[in-house]
Amino acid sequence: MGLSPSTPAVAVQTSDVSDHQTASPPSRCPMHRRSTQGCPVSVEPSGPSSDSKTSSVPAHQDRAYEYVKCPILAARANKENLDPSNLMPPPNQTPAPDQPFALSTVREESSIPRADSEKKWVYPSEQMFWNAMLRKGWKWKDEDISQKDMCNIIKIHNQNNEQAWKEILKWEALHAAECPCGPSLIRFGGKAKQYSPRARIRSWMGYELPFDRHDWIINRCGTEVRYVIDYYDSGEVNRDYQFTILDVRPALDSLSAVWDRMKVAWWRWTS
Repeated sequence: MGLSPSTPAVAVQTSDVSDHQTASPPSRCPMHRRSTQGCPVSVEPSGPSSDSKTSSVPAHQDRAYEYVKCPILAARANKENLDPSNLMPPPNQTPAPDQPFALSTVREESSIPRADSEKKWVYPSEQMFWNAMLRKGWKWKDEDISQKDMCNIIKIHNQNNEQAWKEILKWEALHAAECPCGPSLIRFGGKAKQYSPRARIRSWMGYELPFDRHDWIINRCGTEVRYVIDYYDSGEVNRDYQFTILDVRPALDSLSAVWDRMKVAWWRWTS
């Protein structure tokens, strides 16, 4: 599924705010407090109060750094693959029955800060992605798929999310004064068949519907803001594993979001 060659609007809509990017966050911001150099270590809980703040974070994020791509930890994770609390393998990293080939359990750290945490979000491994697809009803035997395909799928998935976050940061640059530390991601959800009003209007005009939609909830220094992301297929995958045109914008559920959309629309009209 691809966009019509005469419809560059979607591709442009996500990039016009880039000139309003701000400098890096001030030194007091949590994003500047980095861990020690070298491979990541097992992460200790941040305290009793953290559970209430991060209850919306998927459980697999809590021990995600044990599978982040580091030669020592990755080798240990693949060899042992055991949860030290119960000496059992994590369910979402366990090979599925009748799986035709082994899949990596290594996970990649994203550039997306987690809300109420000094950590960042960690992407799923090939094995986690495979298991998640099976839970959603995917029948791998119906398709010709290889280990290399799964590796490429993960790279495309991660690149899409990185690009989505960059587009959100362009919008959030409009609020740099009120939130100098920058936003962080609280939670997200897929709504593939719940088309946004803009996507439906475009379809009435003869354009393709997006193949996926996500809603991302971010923390803007204490304020929750929802973003809508429509994913359109642009055709071939490029060398950076991008094949998706993203339409990213704040949801129209606050006066602030309405004002942001109006300002950006005016800039596009007058530029």
